[in-house]
Amino acid sequence: MAVYTHLGAEAMAALIANYDVGTLVSAKGIAEGVSNSNWLIETTGRDGTGARYILTMYEFRIDIVELPYFLSLLDHLSANGCPVPRTIHDRDGALYRRIGDKAVALIEFLPGVSVSVPTPGQARAVGGELAHLHRAAADFPATRANGMGIAEWRRLAEACGETGLAAIDPAFARLVAEELPRLAEAWPTDLPQGVIHADLFPDNVLVLGDTITGLIDFYFACNDITAYDLAVTHLAWCWDTVDGTFREDLSRAMIEGYEAVRPLSAAERAALPLLAQGAAMRFMMSRAYDWINTPADALVTRKDPLPLAHRLTFYRDNTGLFD
Repeated sequence: MAVYTHLGAEAMAALIANYDVGTLVSAKGIAEGVSNSNWLIETTGRDGTGARYILTMYEFRIDIVELPYFLSLLDHLSANGCPVPRTIHDRDGALYRRIGDKAVALIEFLPGVSVSVPTPGQARAVGGELAHLHRAAADFPATRANGMGIAEWRRLAEACGETGLAAIDPAFARLVAEELPRLAEAWPTDLPQGVIHADLFPDNVLVLGDTITGLIDFYFACNDITAYDLAVTHLAWCWDTVDGTFREDLSRAMIEGYEAVRPLSAAERAALPLLAQGAAMRFMMSRAYDWINTPADALVTRKDPLPLAHRLTFYRDNTGLFD
């Protein structure tokens, strides 16, 4: 279970009392997530009819100084009509509170489930909501560099080492050695930029039917190439989860949904195959590093980087995919 820090009933009730959300009824640890402690919080609500929230304690991955960017972004997007959970400010108006050397934030609970086998309707809807996010964030004043950009791909590859990558698969090591320098050399620098989610995999999207009810987990959000965010989402959604084959129906639906809200420029569309290859490399490197460095007896399930290698070569060899 992804609860690394124990908070007793008294401490939890005292914490929730700092918010205008009613009194604590229950707090249940949430198993999802590997970097933070999370609880589903139930309270009596402001009006006594009950309310639910997500409480997150930031354990490993998040630098506390960056929390204002992430949490203010949630508020900005929610206020602009995006299906994004609001940050619940405490009675003093603060975005987060401190417990010892750790920070905690209370976030709005949104209904919905994450799908493992998306439908074209869901792919179209997530494309539309991603474009909505990009438009809504256009006037967000804060900025944050992408900490998972090309420099980090290189650092992770070096940290894994040729031997470590070859232990995953010799062909995988060769692919990284060949493709990483090529992608770095060809990476575009003149495409539109803005706030991006940067990690919109299906487990970070809540749906009810074909309606998107929540976009969550913004802790990789940053300012970067807007079309790269679409490429990341395409990489994450448009492949069969059983046999790993490309799903043209999901791809077509996602692009149609995105362009119904924010049409792509000719330059953005032409760059999508390269951006998708970069998206594959980004997640290949983080997964390879975790694969090598996660102890065998750890409770966290490692994610196999090899399927992403297949996706990278597909995007490389099908440059007309988005024409």
